[in-house]
Formats: sequence, C-alpha cells, structure tokens
Amino acid sequence: MHLVPADRAGHRTIDGHRVCEAIAAIGDTGHVRTWAERFSLLADPGRLALLLALHRAGPLAVTDLAVATGMRDPAVSQALRLLRTAGVVEGDKDGRVVRYRLVDDSVRPLLDECAAGEHQEPITATG
Repeated sequence: MHLVPADRAGHRTIDGHRVCEAIAAIGDTGHVRTWAERFSLLADPGRLALLLALHRAGPLAVTDLAVATGMRDPAVSQALRLLRTAGVVEGDKDGRVVRYRLVDDSVRPLLDECAAGEHQEPITATG
C-alpha cells in the first residue's frame, strides 16, 4: 500500500492493492477539482444547451443563442458570463455585436458524446 497517504496509512483495508490502484486512478486532487468544476458547468441544462449550440453552430450572439435555446436574453448573458469566467467560451466583438465561441477544447469530447444521443429528446434550457 505504497500510495496510501500517511494520514490514512493506519486505516484498515480489504484489498490493499486495489486501494493503491484507486488512488492512482484518482491522481492529483487539483486535476479532479478542475474536472468537477467543468462538470458542474455542464450540469445546468441552460449552460449545456448553450455549449451544444456553440459547439455545433459556431460563434453566435446572445439573441441568437436565446432563440436557439428557448432562454431569455438575460439568462443567456448570465450563463455566458459564468462560462467566460471559467474559460470555456470567449466573446469576439464585431461592432456592437458580440459573438461567443467555445474555446475549451477539453469539453469538446463531452459535448460530442452528448450530441451523439441526438436520436433522443433534444436538450433545451426549458426542459
């Protein structure tokens, strides 16, 4: 049980070798925290719908995203603010219009997997 941290070394285990494998699989707690934060962003149907729209359609303005997702403009803006702060999307200003695009490549495979279930009911912000 060479991977068990010192503060847990005295704990009883059933399958010590599997405990070490589990610790190795978990890896760095900072990395786990980063992915948990990404998943929390995806856990909201509105944000997920926005990300799917941006992933498939490319850069879109707030009003277009509102029409596509069935959300209201202020809700889209608020969700995009969170996604922008998290580094998942960026906005590009073109005159008075800001078009948002997906910039976090790590979420693309997750969105691909989500979109692969298109034969099921579509994901919308309203249900």
